[in-house]
Amino acid sequence: MAQWERLTQLPDAYKQQLDELYNRDALPMDVRHYLSAWIEKQEWQRAAQDHDFAMALFQVLLENLDIQHSRFVQEESFLLQHNIRRRKQNFQGYLDDPCALANTILWFLKKEKEILQSADLAEQVQLLHVAEEAMETSSQLDIERKIAGLRNEVECMERTMSCLEEQQDEFDFKFQTYKMEAVVDEAAKRKQMQVFQQLINRLDECRKSTLSELNKLLDRTDTLIDILVKKELVEWHRMQQKACIGAPENVCLDQLEKWFTYVAVCLFRVREFLDKLEELVGKVSYQNDPVKSQKPKMQKRAETLLKDLLQSSFVVETQPCMPQGKGPLVLRTNVQFAVKTRLLVKFPELNHSMKVNVCMDREAPQIKGYRRFNVFGTKSKALNMAESQSGGMVADFRCEQPKKCCVFVSCCRQISLSVTEELHIIHFDTLFEMKGLSIELQASSIPVVIISNSSQQQSACASVLWFNMLSVDTKDVMFFANSPAATWPQFGDMLSWQFLSATKRGLNEAQLEMIAQRLFGKQQTYDTCKVTWSKFSKENTPDTFWAWFDGILVMVKTYLEDLWRDGLIMGFVSKSKEKYLLKKKQRGTFLLRFSESVIGAITFSWVEIDMNGEPDVKTVQPFNKVDLCQIPFQEIIRNFQILEAENIPESPLLYLYPNTPKDEAFGKYYCEKTGSKDINSFCYFFLLVAYILLESKITPKPASYPACCVG
Repeated sequence: MAQWERLTQLPDAYKQQLDELYNRDALPMDVRHYLSAWIEKQEWQRAAQDHDFAMALFQVLLENLDIQHSRFVQEESFLLQHNIRRRKQNFQGYLDDPCALANTILWFLKKEKEILQSADLAEQVQLLHVAEEAMETSSQLDIERKIAGLRNEVECMERTMSCLEEQQDEFDFKFQTYKMEAVVDEAAKRKQMQVFQQLINRLDECRKSTLSELNKLLDRTDTLIDILVKKELVEWHRMQQKACIGAPENVCLDQLEKWFTYVAVCLFRVREFLDKLEELVGKVSYQNDPVKSQKPKMQKRAETLLKDLLQSSFVVETQPCMPQGKGPLVLRTNVQFAVKTRLLVKFPELNHSMKVNVCMDREAPQIKGYRRFNVFGTKSKALNMAESQSGGMVADFRCEQPKKCCVFVSCCRQISLSVTEELHIIHFDTLFEMKGLSIELQASSIPVVIISNSSQQQSACASVLWFNMLSVDTKDVMFFANSPAATWPQFGDMLSWQFLSATKRGLNEAQLEMIAQRLFGKQQTYDTCKVTWSKFSKENTPDTFWAWFDGILVMVKTYLEDLWRDGLIMGFVSKSKEKYLLKKKQRGTFLLRFSESVIGAITFSWVEIDMNGEPDVKTVQPFNKVDLCQIPFQEIIRNFQILEAENIPESPLLYLYPNTPKDEAFGKYYCEKTGSKDINSFCYFFLLVAYILLESKITPKPASYPACCVG
């Protein structure tokens, strides 16, 4: 399906992104629409660098606009004629620099692809979590039903309070009138007193009923708070932990904010109802008045529930992250980081009135050598709705820095933790004051790792991954003093998330099986296998498992992302599995895999037929970042050749496993070979291939030696 056609069929959220993209005159949307097929077929990359080619495309573009204008003339569409004529006049401005137009169109096409990739990722996540989302939807519907029930009870209570007040006013009016009339007849007095007693009895029943309804309202609220605080918020915190290590979790707080806010509004209404009862009792009271005996207890319960809700509603929405960091929760001394807090109870009248204070290591463990830090930068900021896209109450700290402080600690425990195993917590405090209620609120970040130089970055990332994969206690700064092991399902998911978040494509079962085999050897099932913290990040230092895996991840993200996302790289496959797969295939079949011995390197192997007619698998020495930054990997694949008998250059790479012709698989990524820059690149390529083959353990056919196609 054409790219533009796919874009027009996306959900509304992505169409909105498309609308915002084309909310400019550089490339009008109507031109993109009418000429979509032609635009997508042109080589804009080449045109951006070749003036003559760009001029040719520019002239064809104007001709296409003329053709489109003629169609509108035939259709007698005056407005469309006018628009397309104006578009052509605007494009005339590129006459002196057609390469700029090519660059502009290329930029728009790239942004379109990013929108499509976002939509594809969302679709992948949806497919991965269909069952989970069904459960989530059911849970949300249940909460919505409870919220609706609570709303109905509050409305009923308002009517009940109104009826109670009217009933009391009736009694009060009649009683005051009786006193003013000064009735002296005893029989009339007794009869009147009987009437008043009946009115008091009715008022007493009404008050008891009102208190009972208020208790039911508090019971409903208690149940909802229990669900929101102990289930939904706990699940959100866990999802946020997973999202910090790459999991495709939805951590949007808008829905929780809506629920928290309504429950808080309800509890404030309950307080108002209780205050109203107090006011009514002040006007009319009697012996064994139920309001006097029950109200204090209900008042305390309502305020306890409100306090529990408010204290849970103050959260860290965006975890600490450096602007140029690889991910959240790894900070560097004296380098700025950002963090955002949010109050889930949204009262517009509190906008800019609640100050949030920040500090670090408030409850640091008493361990010898454990570093302590202060936060330098903005120490206090107001919760406001201006810094949130959704209009939530947030305090966005953007210029904070962790700085080491010297603190004397006595009676220290002797526990050995490396710098990247130290966990530090950033704390936030604020004061909620509204309608006579004053409550101190506190929130804290997920533990961060603080490094002092870039050489510690990789180990710090390992600690963040391990903690958030396994720990549900986000205040456990001593986690690495006795770190638990991870089960293979947990570990495999975490590894797949790294690729999914970095490249939009996770690991499949076959790739995960190769990694499991590397860790545990050949097993019938890996579900019961466990990976220790030491095996993940400490054994064989500096070439730990994580160093090997992260090296591959960085290489793929930097040099091979498009090839990986398109599924052209098998990647994680052992040498034995590689030979098993290739020996069953025709000559020239090849696959791409990551090196098991060289960190951050990729190689390819292909099958040939030896002199005995048997399949023979050959492999080149791995390409590392030094090689890949010189020549794109697809160009290495494209131009790799060896000299066969009679010195005839021939490419041994014909079919990407299992049977896709090489040019069909990689063709759209090939570069144009023009200009002196390309000649220099291919000279380097010749030397590189010669080096690779000489250094590898390939046994070439007789009279064969390395060569590169020149041209």
